Amino acid sequence: MAKKKGNRVQVILECTEHKESGMPGTSRYISTKNRKNSPERLELKKYNPILKKNTVHKEIK
Repeated sequence: MAKKKGNRVQVILECTEHKESGMPGTSRYISTKNRKNSPERLELKKYNPILKKNTVHKEIK
């Protein structure tokens, strides 16, 4: 969470399925969220180009 503009912060999303598969590389996306409206960790379905399918990406530190 590097950039801060009020309550809006930048977060990194990492693929959960890719980590469990043991394949080399990672699938990561950068997004923003409003810290006030959603204080819990963000979970989004995003495309993983290595696995070639949509997977769940969770917010990491």
